[in-house]
This record gives sequence, C-alpha cells and structure tokens, in this order.
Amino acid sequence: MPNAKKRQTAFIHNLKCGVSTIITDDKKMKPISHASTKKSYAPFCVSPVFIKKIFYLFFVIPFFTYAQLTPEVTSWIINTTGYTGYNNLPADVQQVQYSTANVYVSCSDIPAYSIGPWNGNPNTPTNQNFVFKITRTPQQNAGAPVATPLGHIGVWKNGVMIFNPKDAMSYNNQNIWHQNAVVVEAPSFDACLGHPAPRGEYHHHQNPVCLNTMPNPNFHSGILGFAFDGFPVYGCYAYQNTNGTGPIVRMKTSYRKRNITQRTSLPDGTSLSSSQYGPNVSVSYPLGYYLEDFEYVPGLGDLDTNNGRFCITPEYPLGIYAYFVTIDSTGTSEYPYVIGPAYYGTVQAGNIGPGSGHNTPSEPVITYTSVQEIIAEDKNISVYPNPFSSQTTLQTAEQFINATLTIDNCFGQTVMEIKNINGQAVTLQRNALSTGLYFIRLIEDNKIIATKKIIITD
Repeated sequence: MPNAKKRQTAFIHNLKCGVSTIITDDKKMKPISHASTKKSYAPFCVSPVFIKKIFYLFFVIPFFTYAQLTPEVTSWIINTTGYTGYNNLPADVQQVQYSTANVYVSCSDIPAYSIGPWNGNPNTPTNQNFVFKITRTPQQNAGAPVATPLGHIGVWKNGVMIFNPKDAMSYNNQNIWHQNAVVVEAPSFDACLGHPAPRGEYHHHQNPVCLNTMPNPNFHSGILGFAFDGFPVYGCYAYQNTNGTGPIVRMKTSYRKRNITQRTSLPDGTSLSSSQYGPNVSVSYPLGYYLEDFEYVPGLGDLDTNNGRFCITPEYPLGIYAYFVTIDSTGTSEYPYVIGPAYYGTVQAGNIGPGSGHNTPSEPVITYTSVQEIIAEDKNISVYPNPFSSQTTLQTAEQFINATLTIDNCFGQTVMEIKNINGQAVTLQRNALSTGLYFIRLIEDNKIIATKKIIITD
C-alpha cells in the first residue's frame, strides 16, 4: 500500500499544479517531465470534484476499461489468432459483442489447455458453436428461486461450460436422492477436473483447475466466468468483509455434510416413507454420494444458499452479487462447488434447457476489441490539441470508411455521436459539452477500431 499511496499523491499533485497529462515513472514514483515526451501541453485548472472523478477512473477502473466496457464485456479470453485446442478445434471465446443491455459470447466450448483422457467416458468434446446472452444489468430474483438445471448453467471465461453437481441419476430413479457428479463421476475426470457430456459438451462441475491455476491466497481472486443470471463467478479468495476491507481469506461454503447414517429424511427435515429411503451410508454409498447428504447452515461460512454474497470486488468497487468457487484448505472442491442449487438472479431466456445456447442478437451490437488490440491500435491515433476548450482534431494512420465516432462521459453515457465519417481525420466541436474527461470510440463495421481519452477545459 505505501507505493499506491505515493502514486495517488503524485497524480493529485500534478493535477492541482495544472499538468495536462500525467505520466509516472513506475520505478521512482516521480512524474516524468513533459520535456522527456518532446511534446507541448497546455496547462489547465480543474475542480476538486473533477479530480475525484479522474482519480476514480484512473485508479479504480482498469486503464482501458471505462464505463461501457465493464467486466461482463472485458473478462473473456478471446481467441484473436485462431489457435486451437482439443482435436485442432477452435479454442476459447471466438467473439464478444455487446449492446447497452446485453453481452453475446460466442464460444466453441473447447479450452486452449490440454484436456483428456476420460476413463470410462465414451464421449468426445466437439465444437458447440455456442452464443450465450449475458445481461449487463443482473437483478435479484424476487420470485420463486430458479433451480439450476441439468446441462450448462453458466460459462467460464474461456467459453467452457459450468454444470451443476448433478449427474442426471437418482437412487432407484425416484428423483429424490440425486447423485453427486463430483463423487460418482470422479474417475472420468481429466487432470483439469472436466469431462465431455454425451453430446460432446466439455464441462466442469467444480473448480476448473487448469483455468484457475495456482490461486494466490494473498490477492483477491479474479473473475472466472458468469452464471446465466448475469452475476460473476469468482475464484476462491476474496476480501474478508463484504465492504472490501479486511485481509484476503478463502471463501467458505455454508453447506456441510449431514450427521446421518441412514437416508430417511431430506435436509429440510422432511420425513420420507420407507419406499423413498436412500441407501444407508456405507463404503459403496459414502456420505456425499448424494446431494441430499448436504445441508445449508446460515452463517456457517461466508456464502449464502446460492454460494455467493453481495460484496465489493476489485472489478466492482461499488459492489456486486458474486458466486465463488469453493474449496477446502487442501484445495479439494467443496459442495456446492460453484453455484448453489438455485440462481440468485433472474435467468435470460435462451441460455438453459434443451437446445439452448444459440442466441442471435436482435439489437444493434458492437464487437468488442480486446484491451491488447486497443493498446496496439491507439499507437496509430492522435488527438490534438488535448486538452482543448473549443475544438480538437482526431487523426488516424489509416483510412476509415463510414465510421461512427461516439463520445462517452465518465458515467458511460454517450453524449455525442458522429456518423458516416470517411478519411483519416475528423474535427470535434465542443458544442455544449461541459468541462471533464471523456472517452472517444471510433467504430467501423460494428467493431471498435480505436479509443482515446480527451479532456475538455474552459
């Protein structure tokens, strides 16, 4: 934290002194002089409120992830070079498109890392050509809880499927005592703790260890994927307190194995008739063999019945409901593993159930360009003067055809849009825009081809 404090002080000091572009030497934590940039910048003055807004954007939100490019857009592992995985199939996420309301994730369900073999499992992973629709404004479900179904219930950030703990089988086919896939199907898991379903759908019922490699107990875990109610799925480590304070701790499930030797009742206390009994706990049917062997105890761990909590995370400084992968102190998966028996939020249509996962956008969308691509492309775009008070000119190294330029404010609201731009340069008039920090996006063929920050002064 001492280094962070120095960085913050330097940033605020330079703003108050009227330096228009803040450049910091990471080694010495001192501002680099404008002379070293070989460019001339005009000084300007800003209000304390404006300073706070800029501070928040530069230090809380990742450098290129502004308000419209939020984690549900930017968290995916996008295959931009055509690399392949199992059986030379396209790997990871193929494309991410977004609107103001939704994100469309196109993926093959094939990871880039090596998978297989699957002992006793005759199935083979295939390219699923999925397109999932993830809401950008997830909401708590105020009605009856939606149980997580068989099949995919969410998607990892590499486009591989998340399954619930069920294996589709129950004792005597009575749909009462449901087999735990993590226990019963364990011999068929590969080293990544995944395996393919009958229709070639590769998936994980638990912690995806080849994606979530070597989780660091000293840092908050990152986003591993999203449930189909739109809420993020994190790794196993988080801030101790939901308000973002306290040390980093392992998130603990609030489920535990029941203290039973006979399966004559359900976790909620319902007594069963003798014809509904499950098998006695034994070597063949150990405790944990069935999902009904677990009970939820409020406050036992950190997480609720859905295996999540509302909390502040690095990606959501204002807080978000988040699911967490649960493991014990040895790294062994703990029930309910990822998402609880039911979703916390409302679920988008078209993502779950037979034949699901093949959504077609029915709204205008933009193809997301990854941060790495944006960094490379920004070298070929300039805005001068910047800051400016009346007008500025945006210039690119290459011609653009029928492009659209949008300007977004600090809150992600589009405040200006210029369509049908051609050539290599466009002049921007301030018009009625107030003093502040804005973000330019240059869009061509529904793809962001350039981004830039601009500052308007008086």
